[in-house]
Amino acid sequence: MGAIVAEKLAKRFGNVHALEDVSFKVSKGELFGFLGPNGAGKTTTINILTGLARPDTGAISISGIDCTHSPKAAQGLIGVVPDESNLYPELTGFDNLCFCASLYGLKKSDRVSRAAELLRSLGLAEAASRKFGGYSKGMKRKLTIAAGIIHNPPILFLDEPTTGIDVASARQIRQLISGLNRSGTTILLTTHYIEEAERLCSRIAFIASGKIIKTDTIENLIQPAKEKNVMEITLSKRAKISFESMASAFPNLSLSCPEDGRIRVESGEPIRAGVLVRYLEENGHEVMEARRIHPSLEDVFVRITGIEAGAMKKEREKSIL
Repeated sequence: MGAIVAEKLAKRFGNVHALEDVSFKVSKGELFGFLGPNGAGKTTTINILTGLARPDTGAISISGIDCTHSPKAAQGLIGVVPDESNLYPELTGFDNLCFCASLYGLKKSDRVSRAAELLRSLGLAEAASRKFGGYSKGMKRKLTIAAGIIHNPPILFLDEPTTGIDVASARQIRQLISGLNRSGTTILLTTHYIEEAERLCSRIAFIASGKIIKTDTIENLIQPAKEKNVMEITLSKRAKISFESMASAFPNLSLSCPEDGRIRVESGEPIRAGVLVRYLEENGHEVMEARRIHPSLEDVFVRITGIEAGAMKKEREKSIL
């Protein structure tokens, strides 16, 4: 029995297929990630699983409870952290947490102690009496997460937990997420940060255009890439590379140009860096650096989904602005 089970979920908004035949299972105690760009269907999936939206078709089970037609049946077992804050700007941080705790039926003494504990652990104790509307982005995100775990739920849904916040706050939130999972909390996390998914999750589903493209452990996803030898060569930005002539000179190598001034070389055999550098220099190029690349989840994501990592990075940059 899975802690979270989704079977053939589908959702349309007008002519747009937000989700198509989405199926997956999250085991008890697992930290499972949904990785994909904005608009891939991540938030729609979480909204359906947490009862904020109804699927057009499909089935949902939370901790063995059939929630397909009764989306609120498992509400006491889950915590939800949406991608946008749902707290009250006119209330203080402390009062927001106490109010959320009351919604879950915590006694007053437990509300107060639990709120104080979370504020302290997230570095928000000094801001406890300040109104939430005056918090920074990072502080708002941390308090929103605190509100989602105020009742110590065994299952937690996190939608883009570190989007648009400062590096220090993001690091603190990731540490909190890891700690919750180590203590036994089952977590479903959505993100478009490849490095975040690789750092936190034990298993990942690649999602794009409302469809799950691939689901597996980090280790299994990266393993095929480990069988390749990869090198990146950085040239002077003035360089214009003739890939046609270079491909003719090295027919056994796979060549690409991820961005201006860089050449990515892949091969099933060891790559002779000296030969490549000598060829480029003899053809008038200034080689700044040649380094071997270890396989990463980013390489796998690009290969499987066809979505360039640069597009994901641009989304990240826009979300911070």
